Amino acid sequence: MPTAREALLDAAESALSTLPWTAVRMVDVAAGAGVSRQTLYNEFGSKDGLARALIRRAAEGYLSGVEQALREARAQGDEPAEVARWTVRAARANVLVKALLTGVWGERLPRPGAAYAGRRAGPAAPAPPTPTPAELLTLVRDRAVAAMERGPRRLDHAELELACETALRLALSYTLVPAVRRGTGAAQCEEPESWRPITPTITSEIDTSFSVETTSSRKTMP
Repeated sequence: MPTAREALLDAAESALSTLPWTAVRMVDVAAGAGVSRQTLYNEFGSKDGLARALIRRAAEGYLSGVEQALREARAQGDEPAEVARWTVRAARANVLVKALLTGVWGERLPRPGAAYAGRRAGPAAPAPPTPTPAELLTLVRDRAVAAMERGPRRLDHAELELACETALRLALSYTLVPAVRRGTGAAQCEEPESWRPITPTITSEIDTSFSVETTSSRKTMP
């Protein structure tokens, strides 16, 4: 049975799925969780505190899924592809995960800048700052590299970093610009049909091409 805290977070997340954060009322969240409004304030201190907890839970849930994907991929040695696949699925399932990964916080979402601005939010303890997309990507990449280095090693550390980061950036591209589902014309955050092309050889070729392109005298960087 979920604790009061988990029930409140579930109720807030459910409300956020149909309402903009500015329209989510604490009294309705408490009612949805079946607890008193005082219990909600005891747990989170304020609406900002509730927002912090929601964002933190989304980040922790995504990272837990990364660890699970790495465990499942260990036997096949396909860690980058599994982490990329999970990233797309997690972003499709949770708008807060998508915002954490992309840095795009729409008007309907609680804004981490406000939630983590150090306001006096009652008894709730201050939370660490929300990670930027670059920080989150680096954290996931490093976990994937560490997992691959514990298995049959095929590449050196730098090559493993490149393979994992390339896979993650490909996943983020599908998150930012969803694929169009065949026959519907509707944009969905779909998984690519196959992640198998993510191999050390291809990532090495991508890196070489990118280096040539950005160092060419014909290339003008913005």
